[in-house]
Amino acid sequence: LRSCSPGRARRTNASRRACLVARFGDIYAQERLDAETDLRSYINDMERVQRIIYIAAVESFHAAKTAYRQFKIRVRDTLALGHSGPESLEDAVLDYIVRHEDLYDVQASVNEVIRSMNINPKISFPPEIDFIVISTLIRELCRVAFSMQTLVPPLDVAFGIDGELFSETKYHRSFESDFTAALVAYHVWPALMENDVVIVKGEAVTKR
Repeated sequence: LRSCSPGRARRTNASRRACLVARFGDIYAQERLDAETDLRSYINDMERVQRIIYIAAVESFHAAKTAYRQFKIRVRDTLALGHSGPESLEDAVLDYIVRHEDLYDVQASVNEVIRSMNINPKISFPPEIDFIVISTLIRELCRVAFSMQTLVPPLDVAFGIDGELFSETKYHRSFESDFTAALVAYHVWPALMENDVVIVKGEAVTKR
């Protein structure tokens, strides 16, 4: 293991959080739209395209969180063998992960997301096409989601359900929405959460 800097993670928490929240917004504004364009080459139905991207976002966070937990266990087990302080073992583990996020096997998470999407009944895909066409979006989401797990507290995305009551505090309505409708027909982008509080609104389509 490489050396770690005690307390670095907590000292840089606020600045890292700001950068990661901004990066999440950038992905929404750029990689998400690029993925829409790529999918529209194969799929005419815009609703289906948006459903695919939303599920990719939620699955990316799930895969990255799972990878983070496994990575953290391995680092803790290794550092525990020679840890003597002065910082706590948990702080030492967090510091190490923050310094060496490049050791995160993001491709393994991308593969896991694509596998999950391939068996999701809501977004059946033409057999001649693979979800690898949006792997750039998935990779960037996995990276930011993994990094968000190193924050105190960590950030996560909200999981939406078709037909749920539309929440003004959690989502923006897409322009194609029925603005008088009270229920979410489908989700376009997840809200970003911190301790169950929305810090970045998602996007949803409401219809009667």
